[in-house]
Amino acid sequence: MSDIPRNDNAAPPKVLRLLGWGLALICLVWVLRYFHIVRFLREMSKVDWKWVLLGMSFDVLSYGIQALRWKFLLSPFGKVRLSRSIRAVYSGLFTNLIFPLRPGEFLRGYLLANSEGITLGRVLGSVGVERLVDLVVATASLAVVSLFVDLPRRFQRAADTLGIVTLILVTILVLLILYLEIKLGGNAEPTVARHRLPGKVMGALVDLHSMGTSPSFYAAVFTSLLIPFCQVLGLWAMMRSYGLHLPFLASVVVLLVINLGVSLPNAPANVGSYQLFCVLGLSVFDVEKTTATNFSVFALLALSFPFVFLGFTALVRSGLSFRSMREQVTGLSRQSLKPSTQN
Repeated sequence: MSDIPRNDNAAPPKVLRLLGWGLALICLVWVLRYFHIVRFLREMSKVDWKWVLLGMSFDVLSYGIQALRWKFLLSPFGKVRLSRSIRAVYSGLFTNLIFPLRPGEFLRGYLLANSEGITLGRVLGSVGVERLVDLVVATASLAVVSLFVDLPRRFQRAADTLGIVTLILVTILVLLILYLEIKLGGNAEPTVARHRLPGKVMGALVDLHSMGTSPSFYAAVFTSLLIPFCQVLGLWAMMRSYGLHLPFLASVVVLLVINLGVSLPNAPANVGSYQLFCVLGLSVFDVEKTTATNFSVFALLALSFPFVFLGFTALVRSGLSFRSMREQVTGLSRQSLKPSTQN
């Protein structure tokens, strides 16, 4: 691609970068106290690789479904080809494996916007909607699981807090959509109250209204249920392969804890934080810490392995070299943290 914007600032803000690496280091130091390489290798020799392949397949499938959901969310703004959406998602995953602070979210948005002719603002806005829907699904799942699993008090408090935060965010979102539905009616462009809000803010709200009221939004919500279901199946298969014969609901709890933990600033591939929160999730079911730590290392390596190849292939087919990918990632990361001066 020859139209990749250049940015002279070659790295994201040092404070955020140091924060991500610092948190990862703290997590690794805490977790690796219980990691024993000899025991890890002995346990690896007993792994059932048929279950590993099944777990990898479900995890890869979950991100293919995420690409399908992304296509549904963006349907009000244009026809998105599923192949391009999958390519962008896998490219973003590969980027997150080698860069800190999860810049793949910005890169996949740029790639899809560039290939499908949709503005970057709309594409990144749809990523924000994805995260909100994921938060709602995670909160609902945790509430259902708590009815069947006796969670420790600290987890129960965290679940209650998450539920309150999610309810507030969803309420605000619904009120905004209702407000715009009343004000806009059938108009595609806002003609009311434009003087009360800046143009970019109003434009973002109109895009949100378009996504939330589109018939394809219901398909996006349905696929949002399939994504964590496939990821749970993937993690459950990994547990089975490692000899952790825990109930299916245990993999739901562990995945929810991991996903909440890795949403913080992280090192590449979520190294450190993934292990810490995987061990915390397994501690609910009294898994011995050394076994839990060894499994967390194994699971991260196994589930990341397919995206080294799939993501790299997708990135190459997108037309990016490593150099241009780095320039694009750092440029988008900096731009996202600066207030826009354009109208």
